[in-house]
Amino acid sequence: MAIQYKWLVLSNTTIATLMASIDTNIVLIALPTIGRELPGSSAVALLWILLGYSLITAVVLLSFGRLSDMFGRVRLYVLGFAVFTVGSLICGFSTNGIELVSFRMIQAIGAGFLFSNSAAILTDAFPPGERGRALGINQVSIVAGSVVGLVLGGIITSTIGWQWIFFVNVPIGAVATYRAYTDLHELQKPAREEPIDWLGNLAFGGGLAMVLVALTFGSLGQWNGTEMTAGLVIGILLIVVFVFVEGRVRFPMLDLGLFRNAQFTDTSLAAFLNAIGRGAFTFVMIFYLQGPPVYLSPLVAGLFLIPVSASLAVAGPLSGFFSDKYGRRWFTTAGLLVTAGGFVWLTTIPEAAPFALLLAPFVFLGTGMGLFASPNRAAMMSAVPAERRGVASGMGTTLLNTGSTISLGVTLAILASILPLTTLEAILLGNRANVGPDTAALFLQGVHVVFLISAILVLSALALLVIRNRRHSPGSITDARVEIAEDG
Repeated sequence: MAIQYKWLVLSNTTIATLMASIDTNIVLIALPTIGRELPGSSAVALLWILLGYSLITAVVLLSFGRLSDMFGRVRLYVLGFAVFTVGSLICGFSTNGIELVSFRMIQAIGAGFLFSNSAAILTDAFPPGERGRALGINQVSIVAGSVVGLVLGGIITSTIGWQWIFFVNVPIGAVATYRAYTDLHELQKPAREEPIDWLGNLAFGGGLAMVLVALTFGSLGQWNGTEMTAGLVIGILLIVVFVFVEGRVRFPMLDLGLFRNAQFTDTSLAAFLNAIGRGAFTFVMIFYLQGPPVYLSPLVAGLFLIPVSASLAVAGPLSGFFSDKYGRRWFTTAGLLVTAGGFVWLTTIPEAAPFALLLAPFVFLGTGMGLFASPNRAAMMSAVPAERRGVASGMGTTLLNTGSTISLGVTLAILASILPLTTLEAILLGNRANVGPDTAALFLQGVHVVFLISAILVLSALALLVIRNRRHSPGSITDARVEIAEDG
């Protein structure tokens, strides 16, 4: 029965994370069409259709992890599936840009419940020696879904309309919600005595939101330089207040005590730096492929990115499986090194790179992401006690989402510093009329700078893990056995 149950958990959580991840980027490929067809869709509104979703998932994850520890992980996971499905339905009925931004945030609340609980539910259901493989499959669904969403978005938008990128979630979500309700059950006793840290929530959410507002409004000319700087300072100060509060409340939103564990700290920070580095990859490449001078169709642009998801889908489960047997260190190290190499390679691409020229760096990136994600996540989750895995799962996914969200904001600021505002808006909205003769060269310069910074961030994550490995551990196989012994 236990063997059957763990596979039920894996199948349901993989569907959940795949759907939520696909929906993170499926909108990206349809943005120009949404901008043309949906009233009230400016460049700022279009960006916040993406950023609003990412912001909400990043902000709610920690508290949703705490709520799950209080009231039951499976119970709130099922609730998240239901909210996500309803949110998808109403997104498709949006009549203007503001409505779509708002409904995407409702959808993101459901995604927050799914993301914050899936890793914890999986970790509860699988024995220590199999967690890497299970989390590998689950993590592959997250990263691969973000690229698969581009292909699906291109097909759907080109054939039956952008509204259906949301409607397709409804029947799948309804069935998966029912199956989660009937098949899954709690394996850990809820700890109801811990209240929600509302002050921490407000400080973290307000700080991250202010940083993103400042970056997007400043980059797109809605705020001047002084206003943008003030917004960034206020946002950073609120995040500092958040850290201060977390060290003093009895039941913090962010459990700083977990960071006393060196393994949890190092793997979390490495994941965060890696997320900042790779978070804007798809955003940049889709506008590179659909922008000047090539102007590929949404479908063809999505197909160009298949090597990333395909190589990730192969490398992720293999990395999870072999890291369970031979230790995680070499797989996480190799993953970051290969990812950085892919980004460096992309700093050499020309204005109109053919598919053959992009294939190798795309395979490098996908392979590197797959090698790193699952063993690093397994090491992070195995470092904490079973009763804290809901919070730890939420913290880990929050760092990933926050890093990816910050990556989009920083990328926009970099591109805005190189391209004229009208040109940048024209590229985002798919408006060729305002694109000048020098646009392709300027945009390519911005792309190269973004990927160079991405490589530096990924190498920073690698340096962090290398330093940790030199401080600890006599051998990678021993590490895996110690984790199993401690857990069981």
